[in-house]
Amino acid sequence: MSSSIQASYTGGCACGHIRYTLNATPLIIHCCHCYICQKENGSAFALNLLIESDKVTLDNSSEKPLAVRTPTDSGKGQLISRCPKCYVAVWSHYAGAGPYIAFVKVGTLDGEMKKNIVPDIHIFAASKPDWLKLPEDALISEEFYKMHEVWSKQSLERFSAMKAEISKWKEDVGSFWIGEIETLKGNKLDTCLARLKV
Repeated sequence: MSSSIQASYTGGCACGHIRYTLNATPLIIHCCHCYICQKENGSAFALNLLIESDKVTLDNSSEKPLAVRTPTDSGKGQLISRCPKCYVAVWSHYAGAGPYIAFVKVGTLDGEMKKNIVPDIHIFAASKPDWLKLPEDALISEEFYKMHEVWSKQSLERFSAMKAEISKWKEDVGSFWIGEIETLKGNKLDTCLARLKV
């Protein structure tokens, strides 16, 4: 993991309606080059900071983000959390870890905080545009990767603490995708993200 990583970050959407604090170091930082991330971001890749969802705290004045179910190549979908006013995506949840790990959009971190963030790994590099040259010393995976081969010991321990809940979620729910785009708010969102702060 990058040596310049901080223990706390703040960020928010473009209009400032959603403000959040990350209360732990990232589990890992992905630079994802898959076609879905390219499409969702309107760019060549997505830079995501992975962190336990209960380490993401909304500021007192912030309304809960809208959660939008969207499809993924796996067929299990993702839940993208967006500001209800400017619609900027602030984080996502994927079926692999359910609502327990937030994929925070690094671009939503405050100014200088994102300046020193370097991806720990580039994933789905087989899909990256040919013009995009990755650093020679970068850890690169053509598709996804095996967590135990890439994550730090500390991050694996933190993940292990959530493993039983993640397994139960996969058994009970297992997917965010229901075959159609749906915006979750109010009770529907609360039910989907039960017991979590975000």
